[in-house]
Order: sequence, then structure tokens, then C-alpha cells
Amino acid sequence: MPSSFIGGPTDMRKRYMEATTLVKLYGKPDIFLTMTCNPNWPEITNELFQHEEPQNRPDLVARVFHSKLEELKDQLFKKKIFGQVSAYVYVIEHQKRGLPHAHFLIILQRDWKLYTPESFDEIVSTDIPDKNTNIHLHNAVVKHMMHGPCGFLNPSNVFMKRNGCCKSNYPKKYAPNTNVESDCFPFYKRSDNGVNVRVRGKNLDNRSVVPYNPYLLATFDCHINVEIFSTIKAVKCLYKYIDKGHDHVAFNLISEQNNHQVDEIQEF
Repeated sequence: MPSSFIGGPTDMRKRYMEATTLVKLYGKPDIFLTMTCNPNWPEITNELFQHEEPQNRPDLVARVFHSKLEELKDQLFKKKIFGQVSAYVYVIEHQKRGLPHAHFLIILQRDWKLYTPESFDEIVSTDIPDKNTNIHLHNAVVKHMMHGPCGFLNPSNVFMKRNGCCKSNYPKKYAPNTNVESDCFPFYKRSDNGVNVRVRGKNLDNRSVVPYNPYLLATFDCHINVEIFSTIKAVKCLYKYIDKGHDHVAFNLISEQNNHQVDEIQEF
């Protein structure tokens, strides 16, 4: 298929090559941001008929997500909440259940680039907010930004690998300060303050919090993961990740009367 077929392999490769050209001109990306549609946004639930679920209305979900995405772009590139932006790329994908999510890679201007752990803490948080002082943000973190439970709390979680570890290495370790090793992801500050919340039948603490920006999370009320990537040298992997295209699946239909066992090795 030609590159005019949006989402096809040729189109995605073209987008990847254009994105890497931006890196050549403006430098490595500083921020990786993922925003996922919240099916419980009032703009969606208020328009549903009785007994209707959001996945039954992909048109409504897509329109509301588009409006939220435009508002996010205003916050990032017009209001400049993270600083002056030199270039950015983003892609919208759809999950198996139909909910859209967007991946952003943002390159900041030279005077605004993030190099020190102190500047990371101004943008990213991994602590559960105090319920008594900010109930709205506290509820948003508990609802959208708690990973798992997995690891030793739930060995049967889909994120678990065969060696008994979580794919995303949750729960993380406590850390009194943010620090960065050479060519590595930042290790964000995670306070050992005894705060824990009940999520999906388990008590979780700051070790299970997905990195977030408090302002954006409180504004959009959805899963919105913000990571600092200015220290990462594997830039190609970042852009290949967002330009990988949609998921593929191979399947076939077998009659109920046919008891033939499928031999995947023989099939492929």
C-alpha cells in the first residue's frame, strides 16, 4: 500500500523517517506523554442511552477524545506548561476495546531542556496526594494512575512475566530523591511515607504510582502518563514504538462439529 493509506506500513515508516529528521534538527525528545480516553467523562456518559455502554458508541468516544486532545495541545504548545517547544510528534492508537489513546514525543528548546533531577520533580510526580488537602487529585491518582496490583501482590496479573516479575517492574523501589544513571530512565522520587490506598482488593502505596503531572491529571481526569526522556540515548526505539502501526492478529473459523485440533506450528 502507498503512504497515502493512513496507518499502513509504508505510511508509518515515512512518519518514522520524518520524526528522526526532527531529532537531527532539534535534538533528542525530552518528554514522553501518553493520554488515554476516559469512558466515564461526563461528555460521554451524558449522551448515552439507557443500558448503553461507551464501546457501543465509537463515534461519540472519538469526537470527545478529539476535543480533549485539542485542549491538551493548547496546554502544551500555546500555554507552554512545560516550556518552549521546538518540535513534537504524536500518534493516536486504539485499544482492543476501542478506546483511543495518544502518544506524544516533545522536544523542548535548548534553554528549556531537562537535565537535572530537580527539574524532573517540577514536572513529574509519583506520590499519592494528601487526601485532606487535595481530594480531587487524590481521587484521580487512585482511579487512573495506580498500576496493578501485580508482582507478589498478584502473581496472575496479565503484566507478569514467566520469571514472576512485572513487565513494567512494578512495584518500584522507594527513593528519597530523583536520580539518573547514564543512558537510563530516571528513577523518580517515591516517598516512603506510609500512605496507601485500596485498589482492586489490594493495598497499594507510592511504589505502584505511574508517573504523572499533577496539573494535567487534575485537568483532564484520565490516565495521562508523563515521563522524562531527555537522558535516553535509544532515540530510535522511542520513535519506532509510536510508529509501529496498529496491532495485528491472525485467526480462523472452525465449525463446532469439527473437533480438529489446531497445530499452530503446522499452520505457520
